[in-house]
Amino acid sequence: MSNQVKIFDTTLRDGEQSPGCSMNLREKLEIAKCLEKMKVDIIEAGFAISSPGDFESVNEIAKAVKDCTVASLARAAQKDIDTAWEAVKVAADPRIHVFIATSPVHMEYKLRMTPEQVLARTAEMVAYAKKYCSNIEFSAEDATRSEPEFLAKVVDTAIKNGATVLNIPDTVGYTTPNEMRALIEYLIKTVPNADKVEFSVHCHNDLGMGVANSLAGVLGGARQIECTVNGLGERAGNTSLEEVVMAMHTRPDLYNVTTRLDTTQIYRTSKAVYTVIGQNAPLNKPIVGKNAFAHESGIHQHGVLANKQTYEILTPEAVGIHTNNIVLGKHSGKHAFESHLKELGYTLTPEELLSCFEEFKVLCDKKKTINDADIEAIVLHKASVEELDESAAFTLDWFDVHTSNFTTATSTVCLKKDGEKYEGVSLGDGPIDASFKAIDNIVNPVEHTLELYTINSTSEGKDTLGDVSVKLKAGDRTYVGRGLSTDIIEASLKAYINAVNKMQAAVQA
Repeated sequence: MSNQVKIFDTTLRDGEQSPGCSMNLREKLEIAKCLEKMKVDIIEAGFAISSPGDFESVNEIAKAVKDCTVASLARAAQKDIDTAWEAVKVAADPRIHVFIATSPVHMEYKLRMTPEQVLARTAEMVAYAKKYCSNIEFSAEDATRSEPEFLAKVVDTAIKNGATVLNIPDTVGYTTPNEMRALIEYLIKTVPNADKVEFSVHCHNDLGMGVANSLAGVLGGARQIECTVNGLGERAGNTSLEEVVMAMHTRPDLYNVTTRLDTTQIYRTSKAVYTVIGQNAPLNKPIVGKNAFAHESGIHQHGVLANKQTYEILTPEAVGIHTNNIVLGKHSGKHAFESHLKELGYTLTPEELLSCFEEFKVLCDKKKTINDADIEAIVLHKASVEELDESAAFTLDWFDVHTSNFTTATSTVCLKKDGEKYEGVSLGDGPIDASFKAIDNIVNPVEHTLELYTINSTSEGKDTLGDVSVKLKAGDRTYVGRGLSTDIIEASLKAYINAVNKMQAAVQA
């Protein structure tokens, strides 16, 4: 058995299904580039048949990605498989991922099919997908609540009809590590030709055991783990890529496996995903949380100063967290800025570099000390802001806010669009509410609700950058806007304008 475990990333499919985590095409392409640079083995780019937008994103990712397999999910139905193939056939290494449920409850109440019908459909649809390409993955949905003997029959049927990867999902996060290991061992031992294919695990985190169950699957013989960046996914999420990978990386004595993943890209990729969906890592999030490598206890600090291994089982540098901040300032040139970005793991196009450098210079006039966190914030912010047609997008020209604790806040905002200026004024319950209403008076956007508004500092100090995230909901879609400034009201206005621009562009498309 191979000792290499493949990392199958489904952030752009299963992760995006998490409420409030939808992404547009440009954002998905940005994340796909991060995943490719991190060297995941397979990117599940989406569920091609679910919508025209999903088909387009799967197809564009398949065109753009060259160093990873690109997969599309498909139900065990001809139209799903046809659409999946049309979306991924341009990929350097395309994969069709076919699934059907195998648990009694799913077969009876969701599929309304008998076990015999499920076996027949598995044989027919895996063989049908095999006509298109050799790389076929089959998933037995809700496998951990299936009858083991029947599950073995389904897996055997899939192998006989051409499946090369057999995925055993814990779809509702029901199983335990001992059970998952035993199930994988049972299937490998019981199913004929099991040694000719790869077994995979896809574990949800409903009981908090997603990572543990995936690692148990590896101990049982699985050689592919399906996971998402930051553990995104439906309900309580999926197996967290950064956690499961670093567990194997840190404990080779126990797992005795390797991956091809570049772990130094983990932190950057995690930040990029959080930025796109308008969220931040919980402080105590393993591997990528702000406190993951912090030591406040005097006993811990003393131990770490004497020898880091006393309380650190892995280093920040191993996941791409840079602890040696090199301070740049107003006298730093574009070459030094670009060189430092490369040290941080960012390679920008000439246009992106110029845009970020100009933003950096503006920041230099407002902030005494600029560190890595500020520079990363500028780059990630630029990457997350939608590149809209300038004639169709509003930008902030100026604003004037009056507020106190004994008067009603008033905000006057001036926006620019296609060379024209528009002014709006409004009262509100505080400066932010008044400013957002003033923007609405100018733009007259579609009916929407404000789902999320957050402010975070990028670093320490009174002059730190305020990183504002705004999430708007119109219909069944959400739109995330980001704003960055040392003035939190300015950052808030920029974030709201960014979200409104995205929302209006989607409605008019």
